[in-house]
Amino acid sequence: MKKIFNPPSVRRPFGNYNHGLLVPPGASLLVTSGQLGIGLDDDVPEDIGKQAEMCFEAIKAILEDAQMSFADVIRISGFVTKRQDFPTYMAVRDKYTLDPKPVSTLIIVSGFTRPEFLVEVEVTAAKIL
Repeated sequence: MKKIFNPPSVRRPFGNYNHGLLVPPGASLLVTSGQLGIGLDDDVPEDIGKQAEMCFEAIKAILEDAQMSFADVIRISGFVTKRQDFPTYMAVRDKYTLDPKPVSTLIIVSGFTRPEFLVEVEVTAAKIL
């Protein structure tokens, strides 16, 4: 079982995440590459919300392929190109995360490999065996 760490000496998290999670010995670890909002047909929606959904759906498929789910995600790193996209990204993230909430970092970046990409997401998951 994962143990949550939100010490009273540290400001509460700004959103639906925890400051720390401890994974017990013997857990199986999965680390994903950053996923972008691009379809199999190479279509890239112009909307940040749609791109974020595609990122999380890709992560869902990777997790399922590894016989895991979002319940096993312990860390999410999100990258967006515009500060005003934080709420939209976080709303999509919150639809996918399960308890205990993972630790999470969100960073503003100047861009990605192609200018139409607005968001990229990577996760680390640990399945207790």
